[in-house]
Amino acid sequence: MTDRTTTAADTLAAGTPATNSPHVDAGDAGYSKDLKSRHINMIAIGGAIGTGLFLGAGGRMAGAGPSLAIAYAVCGVFAFFVVRALGELVLYRPSSGAFVSYAREFMGEKGAFAAGWLYFLNWSTTAIADITAAATYAHFWAMFSDIPQWLLALIALAVVLTANLISVKYFGEMEFWFAIIKVAALVAFMLVGIYLVVTQHPVDGHTPGFATITDNGGIFPMGMLPMLLVIQGVVFAYASVELCGVTAGETQNPEKIMPKAINSIMWRVGLFYVGSVVLLALILPYTAYSGDQSPFVTVMDKLGVPGAAGVMNLVVLTAALSSLNSGLYSTGRILRSMALSGSAPKFTGRMNKGQVPYGGILLTAGFGVLGVGLNYLMPGQAFEIVLNFASIGILGTWGMIMLCSLLFWHRSQDGRVTRPSYRLPWAPYTQIVTLFFLASVAFLMWWGGGVGRTTVMCLPLIAAALVGGWFVVRGRVNALAAERQDA
Repeated sequence: MTDRTTTAADTLAAGTPATNSPHVDAGDAGYSKDLKSRHINMIAIGGAIGTGLFLGAGGRMAGAGPSLAIAYAVCGVFAFFVVRALGELVLYRPSSGAFVSYAREFMGEKGAFAAGWLYFLNWSTTAIADITAAATYAHFWAMFSDIPQWLLALIALAVVLTANLISVKYFGEMEFWFAIIKVAALVAFMLVGIYLVVTQHPVDGHTPGFATITDNGGIFPMGMLPMLLVIQGVVFAYASVELCGVTAGETQNPEKIMPKAINSIMWRVGLFYVGSVVLLALILPYTAYSGDQSPFVTVMDKLGVPGAAGVMNLVVLTAALSSLNSGLYSTGRILRSMALSGSAPKFTGRMNKGQVPYGGILLTAGFGVLGVGLNYLMPGQAFEIVLNFASIGILGTWGMIMLCSLLFWHRSQDGRVTRPSYRLPWAPYTQIVTLFFLASVAFLMWWGGGVGRTTVMCLPLIAAALVGGWFVVRGRVNALAAERQDA
Protein backbone atom coordinates (compact mmCIF):
# COMPACT_ATOMS: atom_id res chain seq x y z
CA MET A 1 0.00 0.00 0.00
CA THR A 2 1.44 3.36 -1.00
CA ASP A 3 1.86 6.31 1.29
CA ARG A 4 -0.18 9.44 0.90
CA THR A 5 1.65 11.80 -1.45
CA THR A 6 1.50 15.55 -1.26
CA THR A 7 1.36 18.31 -3.83
CA ALA A 8 0.83 22.00 -3.42
CA ALA A 9 -2.85 21.47 -4.15
CA ASP A 10 -3.10 19.13 -1.20
CA THR A 11 -2.31 21.79 1.38
CA LEU A 12 -4.86 21.52 4.15
CA ALA A 13 -7.03 24.31 5.41
CA ALA A 14 -7.02 25.02 9.12
CA GLY A 15 -8.56 22.20 11.07
CA THR A 16 -9.17 20.01 8.02
CA PRO A 17 -8.28 16.32 8.32
CA ALA A 18 -6.40 14.51 5.61
CA THR A 19 -9.40 12.49 4.49
CA ASN A 20 -7.81 11.71 1.13
CA SER A 21 -5.23 9.38 2.72
CA PRO A 22 -5.22 6.14 0.69
CA HIS A 23 -4.82 4.08 3.86
CA VAL A 24 -8.18 2.46 4.57
CA ASP A 25 -8.78 0.55 7.79
CA ALA A 26 -11.44 -2.11 7.33
CA GLY A 27 -12.20 -1.79 11.03
CA ASP A 28 -13.65 1.70 10.50
CA ALA A 29 -16.66 0.45 8.53
CA GLY A 30 -20.03 -0.34 10.04
CA TYR A 31 -20.10 2.09 12.95
CA SER A 32 -22.86 4.58 13.65
CA LYS A 33 -21.94 8.24 14.12
CA ASP A 34 -23.98 8.74 17.28
CA LEU A 35 -21.42 10.43 19.53
CA LYS A 36 -22.12 14.17 19.77
CA SER A 37 -19.90 17.06 20.77
CA ARG A 38 -21.14 16.99 24.37
CA HIS A 39 -20.33 13.26 24.56
CA ILE A 40 -16.77 13.73 23.30
CA ASN A 41 -16.08 16.67 25.60
CA MET A 42 -17.30 14.83 28.68
CA ILE A 43 -15.52 11.61 27.64
CA ALA A 44 -12.32 13.67 27.45
CA ILE A 45 -12.96 14.92 30.98
CA GLY A 46 -13.94 11.50 32.26
CA GLY A 47 -10.84 9.99 30.69
CA ALA A 48 -8.68 12.34 32.73
CA ILE A 49 -10.52 11.64 35.99
CA GLY A 50 -10.65 8.00 36.98
CA THR A 51 -9.96 5.31 39.53
CA GLY A 52 -6.29 6.30 39.77
CA LEU A 53 -7.27 9.60 41.36
CA PHE A 54 -10.33 8.60 43.35
CA LEU A 55 -8.86 5.44 44.92
CA GLY A 56 -5.15 5.30 44.11
CA ALA A 57 -4.33 8.79 45.40
CA GLY A 58 -4.90 7.66 48.99
CA GLY A 59 -2.14 5.07 49.07
CA ARG A 60 0.21 7.23 47.03
CA MET A 61 -0.34 10.21 49.33
CA ALA A 62 0.53 8.00 52.29
CA GLY A 63 3.67 6.81 50.49
CA ALA A 64 4.98 10.07 49.02
CA GLY A 65 3.33 12.84 51.02
CA PRO A 66 2.39 16.24 49.49
CA SER A 67 5.02 15.76 46.76
CA LEU A 68 2.38 13.63 45.05
CA ALA A 69 1.01 16.87 43.57
CA ILE A 70 4.33 17.38 41.74
CA ALA A 71 4.19 13.85 40.37
CA TYR A 72 0.66 14.46 39.07
CA ALA A 73 1.72 17.72 37.44
CA VAL A 74 4.76 16.18 35.68
CA CYS A 75 2.86 13.12 34.46
CA GLY A 76 -0.01 15.36 33.40
CA VAL A 77 2.26 17.29 31.04
CA PHE A 78 3.41 14.09 29.34
CA ALA A 79 -0.14 12.74 29.22
CA PHE A 80 -1.11 15.93 27.38
CA PHE A 81 1.75 15.44 24.91
CA VAL A 82 0.53 11.91 24.22
CA VAL A 83 -3.07 12.89 23.63
CA ARG A 84 -2.02 15.92 21.58
CA ALA A 85 0.12 13.66 19.36
CA LEU A 86 -2.84 11.32 18.96
CA GLY A 87 -5.05 14.30 18.19
CA GLU A 88 -2.78 15.31 15.30
CA LEU A 89 -3.03 11.79 13.89
CA VAL A 90 -6.81 11.83 14.32
CA LEU A 91 -7.03 15.08 12.34
CA TYR A 92 -4.84 13.45 9.68
CA ARG A 93 -7.18 10.44 9.42
CA PRO A 94 -10.00 9.73 11.93
CA SER A 95 -10.19 6.03 12.79
CA SER A 96 -11.95 3.86 15.37
CA GLY A 97 -8.79 1.74 15.31
CA ALA A 98 -6.96 4.85 16.58
CA PHE A 99 -3.24 4.31 17.20
CA VAL A 100 -3.47 0.66 16.07
CA SER A 101 -4.61 1.89 12.69
CA TYR A 102 -1.80 4.48 12.62
CA ALA A 103 0.75 1.86 13.68
CA ARG A 104 -0.46 -0.26 10.75
CA GLU A 105 0.09 2.67 8.36
CA PHE A 106 3.47 3.83 9.65
CA MET A 107 4.97 0.68 11.22
CA GLY A 108 3.32 -2.14 9.30
CA GLU A 109 1.23 -5.05 10.57
CA LYS A 110 3.84 -6.06 13.16
CA GLY A 111 3.60 -2.63 14.75
CA ALA A 112 -0.21 -2.75 14.72
CA PHE A 113 -0.14 -6.21 16.31
CA ALA A 114 2.14 -5.05 19.14
CA ALA A 115 0.23 -1.79 19.68
CA GLY A 116 -3.14 -3.52 19.82
CA TRP A 117 -2.19 -6.26 22.24
CA LEU A 118 -0.31 -3.87 24.53
CA TYR A 119 -3.49 -1.79 24.63
CA PHE A 120 -5.46 -4.91 25.43
CA LEU A 121 -3.00 -5.69 28.26
CA ASN A 122 -3.59 -2.17 29.53
CA TRP A 123 -7.37 -2.33 29.59
CA SER A 124 -7.88 -5.98 30.48
CA THR A 125 -5.82 -5.41 33.64
CA THR A 126 -7.38 -1.98 34.20
CA ALA A 127 -10.80 -3.65 34.08
CA ILE A 128 -9.66 -5.88 36.95
CA ALA A 129 -8.46 -2.80 38.85
CA ASP A 130 -11.80 -1.09 38.25
CA ILE A 131 -13.98 -3.95 39.48
CA THR A 132 -11.63 -4.33 42.45
CA ALA A 133 -12.04 -0.64 43.22
CA ALA A 134 -15.82 -0.89 42.83
CA ALA A 135 -15.95 -3.80 45.27
CA THR A 136 -13.70 -1.91 47.70
CA TYR A 137 -15.97 1.14 47.58
CA ALA A 138 -19.10 -0.96 48.09
CA HIS A 139 -17.66 -2.36 51.33
CA PHE A 140 -17.85 1.17 52.74
CA TRP A 141 -21.56 0.65 53.31
CA ALA A 142 -22.61 -1.70 56.09
CA MET A 143 -25.22 -3.42 53.90
CA PHE A 144 -22.43 -4.72 51.63
CA SER A 145 -19.77 -5.39 54.25
CA ASP A 146 -20.65 -9.09 54.57
CA ILE A 147 -20.72 -9.71 50.81
CA PRO A 148 -17.43 -11.18 49.52
CA GLN A 149 -15.29 -8.79 47.51
CA TRP A 150 -15.18 -11.18 44.54
CA LEU A 151 -18.98 -11.28 44.29
CA LEU A 152 -19.27 -7.49 44.32
CA ALA A 153 -16.60 -7.35 41.60
CA LEU A 154 -18.60 -9.82 39.50
CA ILE A 155 -21.80 -7.78 39.89
CA ALA A 156 -20.02 -4.59 38.82
CA LEU A 157 -18.63 -6.31 35.72
CA ALA A 158 -22.02 -7.76 34.76
CA VAL A 159 -23.84 -4.42 35.06
CA VAL A 160 -21.35 -2.42 32.96
CA LEU A 161 -20.96 -5.20 30.37
CA THR A 162 -24.72 -5.31 29.79
CA ALA A 163 -24.94 -1.55 29.27
CA ASN A 164 -21.91 -1.51 26.94
CA LEU A 165 -23.38 -4.10 24.56
CA ILE A 166 -26.53 -2.11 23.71
CA SER A 167 -25.24 0.70 21.44
CA VAL A 168 -22.62 3.44 21.26
CA LYS A 169 -25.35 6.00 21.97
CA TYR A 170 -26.01 4.39 25.35
CA PHE A 171 -22.27 4.28 26.01
CA GLY A 172 -21.99 7.99 25.20
CA GLU A 173 -24.91 8.89 27.44
CA MET A 174 -23.57 6.76 30.28
CA GLU A 175 -20.13 8.34 30.04
CA PHE A 176 -21.67 11.82 29.74
CA TRP A 177 -23.50 11.48 33.04
CA PHE A 178 -20.66 9.59 34.73
CA ALA A 179 -18.32 12.47 33.83
CA ILE A 180 -20.78 15.10 35.05
CA ILE A 181 -21.07 13.30 38.40
CA LYS A 182 -17.28 13.06 38.73
CA VAL A 183 -16.69 16.69 37.83
CA ALA A 184 -19.51 17.93 40.07
CA ALA A 185 -18.15 15.90 42.98
CA LEU A 186 -14.60 17.19 42.51
CA VAL A 187 -15.81 20.78 42.21
CA ALA A 188 -17.89 20.34 45.37
CA PHE A 189 -14.94 18.80 47.21
CA MET A 190 -12.61 21.57 46.10
CA LEU A 191 -15.07 24.25 47.22
CA VAL A 192 -15.38 22.53 50.60
CA GLY A 193 -11.61 22.12 50.78
CA ILE A 194 -10.95 25.78 49.97
CA TYR A 195 -13.50 26.79 52.61
CA LEU A 196 -11.80 24.57 55.22
CA VAL A 197 -8.36 25.99 54.39
CA VAL A 198 -9.47 29.63 54.31
CA THR A 199 -11.50 29.40 57.54
CA GLN A 200 -9.07 26.94 59.16
CA HIS A 201 -12.01 24.84 60.28
CA PRO A 202 -10.64 21.90 62.33
CA VAL A 203 -10.81 18.46 60.71
CA ASP A 204 -10.24 15.47 63.00
CA GLY A 205 -8.29 17.67 65.41
CA HIS A 206 -6.06 19.20 62.68
CA THR A 207 -6.17 22.79 61.49
CA PRO A 208 -6.09 22.93 57.67
CA GLY A 209 -3.42 25.11 56.08
CA PHE A 210 0.24 25.13 55.12
CA ALA A 211 1.16 24.15 58.67
CA THR A 212 -0.40 20.74 57.96
CA ILE A 213 2.42 20.23 55.44
CA THR A 214 5.29 21.98 57.22
CA ASP A 215 4.56 20.34 60.58
CA ASN A 216 4.55 16.88 59.05
CA GLY A 217 7.85 16.72 57.22
CA GLY A 218 7.24 19.28 54.48
CA ILE A 219 6.59 18.59 50.79
CA PHE A 220 9.07 15.68 50.76
CA PRO A 221 8.56 14.07 54.20
CA MET A 222 10.51 10.97 53.19
CA GLY A 223 12.74 12.48 50.52
CA MET A 224 12.35 12.67 46.76
CA LEU A 225 12.72 8.95 46.06
CA PRO A 226 9.18 8.02 47.22
CA MET A 227 7.76 10.65 44.85
CA LEU A 228 9.71 9.13 41.97
CA LEU A 229 8.61 5.62 42.89
CA VAL A 230 4.88 6.47 42.84
CA ILE A 231 5.11 7.93 39.32
CA GLN A 232 4.15 4.61 37.70
CA GLY A 233 0.94 4.66 39.74
CA VAL A 234 0.33 8.26 38.73
CA VAL A 235 0.74 7.29 35.07
CA PHE A 236 -2.03 4.74 35.66
CA ALA A 237 -4.26 7.60 36.80
CA TYR A 238 -4.04 9.11 33.31
CA ALA A 239 -4.69 5.82 31.54
CA SER A 240 -7.86 6.93 29.74
CA VAL A 241 -6.72 10.19 28.18
CA GLU A 242 -6.25 8.48 24.79
CA LEU A 243 -9.89 7.36 24.77
CA CYS A 244 -11.10 10.46 22.94
CA GLY A 245 -8.94 9.39 19.98
CA VAL A 246 -10.78 6.06 19.76
CA THR A 247 -14.15 7.85 19.72
CA ALA A 248 -13.20 9.82 16.59
CA GLY A 249 -14.48 7.07 14.32
CA GLU A 250 -17.99 7.30 15.79
CA THR A 251 -18.56 11.04 15.79
CA GLN A 252 -19.56 13.61 13.22
CA ASN A 253 -17.07 16.38 12.36
CA PRO A 254 -14.11 15.12 14.45
CA GLU A 255 -11.97 17.89 12.95
CA LYS A 256 -14.07 20.44 14.86
CA ILE A 257 -14.78 18.50 18.04
CA MET A 258 -11.46 16.78 18.80
CA PRO A 259 -9.12 19.81 19.08
CA LYS A 260 -11.38 21.51 21.64
CA ALA A 261 -11.76 18.35 23.69
CA ILE A 262 -8.02 17.60 23.68
CA ASN A 263 -6.90 21.16 24.44
CA SER A 264 -9.17 21.28 27.47
CA ILE A 265 -7.43 18.26 29.03
CA MET A 266 -4.43 20.33 30.15
CA TRP A 267 -6.26 22.80 32.37
CA ARG A 268 -8.54 20.06 33.69
CA VAL A 269 -5.48 18.09 34.76
CA GLY A 270 -4.06 21.12 36.54
CA LEU A 271 -7.33 21.98 38.22
CA PHE A 272 -8.73 18.60 39.20
CA TYR A 273 -5.65 16.43 39.76
CA VAL A 274 -3.04 18.83 41.08
CA GLY A 275 -5.56 21.11 42.77
CA SER A 276 -7.40 18.34 44.60
CA VAL A 277 -4.16 16.66 45.76
CA VAL A 278 -2.86 19.99 47.09
CA LEU A 279 -6.10 20.46 49.03
CA LEU A 280 -5.88 16.93 50.42
CA ALA A 281 -2.38 17.71 51.68
CA LEU A 282 -3.52 20.99 53.25
CA ILE A 283 -6.56 19.53 55.01
CA LEU A 284 -5.06 16.45 56.70
CA PRO A 285 -1.53 15.11 57.30
CA TYR A 286 -0.44 12.64 54.63
CA THR A 287 -0.36 9.93 57.29
CA ALA A 288 -4.16 10.15 57.61
CA TYR A 289 -4.66 8.63 54.16
CA SER A 290 -4.41 5.00 53.11
CA GLY A 291 -4.81 2.79 50.06
CA ASP A 292 -7.86 1.10 51.59
CA GLN A 293 -10.13 4.12 51.19
CA SER A 294 -10.59 6.98 48.77
CA PRO A 295 -8.82 10.07 50.20
CA PHE A 296 -11.92 12.14 49.43
CA VAL A 297 -14.04 9.80 51.50
CA THR A 298 -11.42 10.00 54.26
CA VAL A 299 -11.76 13.79 54.42
CA MET A 300 -15.55 13.74 54.39
CA ASP A 301 -15.62 10.97 56.98
CA LYS A 302 -13.33 12.86 59.36
CA LEU A 303 -15.20 16.10 58.71
CA GLY A 304 -18.21 14.51 60.37
CA VAL A 305 -20.87 15.81 57.98
CA PRO A 306 -23.77 13.31 58.12
CA GLY A 307 -24.02 11.38 54.88
CA ALA A 308 -21.21 13.31 53.14
CA ALA A 309 -18.80 10.38 53.14
CA GLY A 310 -21.51 8.09 51.77
CA VAL A 311 -22.28 10.49 48.93
CA MET A 312 -18.61 10.86 48.03
CA ASN A 313 -18.18 7.10 48.15
CA LEU A 314 -21.06 6.76 45.69
CA VAL A 315 -19.28 9.21 43.39
CA VAL A 316 -15.99 7.32 43.46
CA LEU A 317 -17.91 4.10 42.82
CA THR A 318 -19.31 5.84 39.73
CA ALA A 319 -15.75 6.73 38.67
CA ALA A 320 -14.70 3.08 38.82
CA LEU A 321 -17.71 1.96 36.78
CA SER A 322 -17.02 4.77 34.29
CA SER A 323 -13.45 3.61 33.79
CA LEU A 324 -14.61 0.01 33.31
CA ASN A 325 -17.21 1.21 30.81
CA SER A 326 -14.55 3.10 28.85
CA GLY A 327 -12.18 0.14 28.82
CA LEU A 328 -14.78 -2.23 27.42
CA TYR A 329 -15.74 0.33 24.79
CA SER A 330 -12.23 1.10 23.57
CA THR A 331 -10.88 -2.46 23.52
CA GLY A 332 -13.93 -3.58 21.56
CA ARG A 333 -13.09 -1.08 18.80
CA ILE A 334 -9.36 -1.76 18.85
CA LEU A 335 -9.80 -5.54 18.72
CA ARG A 336 -12.25 -5.24 15.81
CA SER A 337 -9.68 -3.23 13.84
CA MET A 338 -7.13 -5.96 14.56
CA ALA A 339 -9.51 -8.84 13.82
CA LEU A 340 -10.33 -7.53 10.35
CA SER A 341 -6.60 -7.41 9.56
CA GLY A 342 -5.99 -10.88 11.01
CA SER A 343 -4.18 -9.84 14.21
CA ALA A 344 -6.93 -10.84 16.63
CA PRO A 345 -9.40 -13.76 16.86
CA LYS A 346 -12.14 -13.62 14.21
CA PHE A 347 -14.99 -13.42 16.71
CA THR A 348 -13.67 -10.09 18.06
CA GLY A 349 -14.54 -8.52 14.70
CA ARG A 350 -18.24 -9.30 14.98
CA MET A 351 -20.85 -6.59 15.54
CA ASN A 352 -24.41 -6.83 16.86
CA LYS A 353 -27.54 -5.08 15.60
CA GLY A 354 -26.66 -2.04 17.67
CA GLN A 355 -23.41 -1.67 15.65
CA VAL A 356 -21.38 -2.61 18.73
CA PRO A 357 -18.28 -4.88 18.30
CA TYR A 358 -19.45 -7.28 20.97
CA GLY A 359 -16.77 -9.91 20.36
CA GLY A 360 -13.91 -7.72 21.57
CA ILE A 361 -15.96 -6.43 24.48
CA LEU A 362 -16.72 -9.96 25.63
CA LEU A 363 -13.04 -10.95 25.38
CA THR A 364 -12.05 -8.04 27.65
CA ALA A 365 -14.87 -8.90 30.05
CA GLY A 366 -13.57 -12.47 30.10
CA PHE A 367 -10.31 -11.22 31.55
CA GLY A 368 -12.36 -9.26 34.04
CA VAL A 369 -13.79 -12.59 35.20
CA LEU A 370 -10.21 -13.69 35.89
CA GLY A 371 -9.99 -10.57 38.03
CA VAL A 372 -12.97 -11.81 40.00
CA GLY A 373 -10.90 -14.90 40.76
CA LEU A 374 -7.97 -12.72 41.81
CA ASN A 375 -10.29 -10.86 44.18
CA TYR A 376 -11.31 -14.21 45.62
CA LEU A 377 -7.73 -15.40 46.15
CA MET A 378 -5.98 -12.13 47.09
CA PRO A 379 -8.56 -9.45 47.97
CA GLY A 380 -6.00 -7.28 49.77
CA GLN A 381 -3.40 -7.24 46.97
CA ALA A 382 -5.52 -7.47 43.81
CA PHE A 383 -5.55 -3.72 43.06
CA GLU A 384 -1.80 -3.21 43.43
CA ILE A 385 -0.91 -6.26 41.34
CA VAL A 386 -3.09 -5.38 38.36
CA LEU A 387 -2.18 -1.69 38.62
CA ASN A 388 1.44 -2.55 37.89
CA PHE A 389 0.60 -4.71 34.88
CA ALA A 390 -1.82 -2.05 33.64
CA SER A 391 0.99 0.50 33.92
CA ILE A 392 3.17 -1.63 31.62
CA GLY A 393 0.34 -1.70 29.09
CA ILE A 394 -0.09 2.06 29.38
CA LEU A 395 3.63 2.71 28.89
CA GLY A 396 3.57 0.48 25.81
CA THR A 397 0.47 2.15 24.40
CA TRP A 398 1.76 5.68 24.95
CA GLY A 399 5.13 4.68 23.53
CA MET A 400 3.45 3.37 20.37
CA ILE A 401 1.45 6.58 20.00
CA MET A 402 4.62 8.68 20.23
CA LEU A 403 6.49 6.40 17.82
CA CYS A 404 3.65 6.73 15.30
CA SER A 405 3.72 10.49 15.80
CA LEU A 406 7.49 10.56 15.28
CA LEU A 407 7.26 8.48 12.09
CA PHE A 408 4.42 10.68 10.87
CA TRP A 409 6.59 13.76 11.47
CA HIS A 410 9.49 12.19 9.56
CA ARG A 411 7.25 11.44 6.58
CA SER A 412 5.98 15.01 6.62
CA GLN A 413 9.58 16.26 6.36
CA ASP A 414 10.17 14.52 3.04
CA GLY A 415 6.76 15.42 1.65
CA ARG A 416 5.07 12.02 1.81
CA VAL A 417 2.33 13.24 4.17
CA THR A 418 0.94 16.62 5.18
CA ARG A 419 0.54 17.51 8.82
CA PRO A 420 -2.82 19.05 9.73
CA SER A 421 -2.89 22.54 11.22
CA TYR A 422 -3.61 21.01 14.64
CA ARG A 423 -0.17 19.75 15.64
CA LEU A 424 1.91 18.42 18.49
CA PRO A 425 4.13 21.38 19.45
CA TRP A 426 7.94 21.23 19.35
CA ALA A 427 8.09 18.04 17.28
CA PRO A 428 10.20 15.92 17.06
CA TYR A 429 11.75 16.85 20.42
CA THR A 430 8.45 16.36 22.25
CA GLN A 431 8.17 12.77 21.06
CA ILE A 432 11.79 11.98 21.97
CA VAL A 433 11.54 13.49 25.46
CA THR A 434 8.24 11.70 26.10
CA LEU A 435 9.68 8.35 25.02
CA PHE A 436 12.62 8.94 27.39
CA PHE A 437 10.17 9.74 30.19
CA LEU A 438 8.23 6.52 29.57
CA ALA A 439 11.45 4.49 29.64
CA SER A 440 12.39 6.23 32.91
CA VAL A 441 9.05 5.24 34.46
CA ALA A 442 9.70 1.59 33.57
CA PHE A 443 13.15 1.87 35.20
CA LEU A 444 11.62 3.41 38.34
CA MET A 445 9.17 0.52 38.55
CA TRP A 446 12.11 -1.87 38.58
CA TRP A 447 14.14 0.32 40.97
CA GLY A 448 11.34 0.41 43.52
CA GLY A 449 11.41 -3.35 44.00
CA GLY A 450 8.42 -5.39 45.15
CA VAL A 451 5.51 -5.94 42.76
CA GLY A 452 6.82 -3.24 40.41
CA ARG A 453 10.17 -5.00 39.92
CA THR A 454 8.41 -8.33 39.39
CA THR A 455 6.22 -6.70 36.76
CA VAL A 456 9.16 -5.20 34.87
CA MET A 457 10.95 -8.54 35.01
CA CYS A 458 7.93 -9.98 33.22
CA LEU A 459 8.68 -7.74 30.20
CA PRO A 460 10.72 -10.49 28.44
CA LEU A 461 7.74 -12.80 28.85
CA ILE A 462 5.41 -10.16 27.41
CA ALA A 463 7.81 -9.61 24.50
CA ALA A 464 8.07 -13.37 23.92
CA ALA A 465 4.27 -13.63 23.93
CA LEU A 466 4.01 -10.85 21.34
CA VAL A 467 6.66 -12.47 19.11
CA GLY A 468 5.07 -15.90 19.44
CA GLY A 469 1.62 -14.48 18.80
CA TRP A 470 2.83 -12.75 15.67
CA PHE A 471 4.18 -16.00 14.22
CA VAL A 472 0.80 -17.60 14.91
CA VAL A 473 -1.22 -14.93 13.05
CA ARG A 474 1.18 -13.67 10.39
CA GLY A 475 -0.07 -16.13 7.74
CA ARG A 476 -3.64 -14.89 8.11
CA VAL A 477 -2.48 -11.26 8.28
CA ASN A 478 -0.50 -11.58 5.04
CA ALA A 479 -3.37 -13.38 3.31
CA LEU A 480 -5.86 -10.67 4.22
CA ALA A 481 -3.38 -7.96 3.19
CA ALA A 482 -2.99 -9.64 -0.21
CA GLU A 483 -6.79 -9.78 -0.60
CA ARG A 484 -7.08 -6.04 0.08
CA GLN A 485 -4.38 -5.25 -2.49
CA ASP A 486 -6.13 -7.37 -5.14
CA ALA A 487 -9.53 -5.81 -4.43
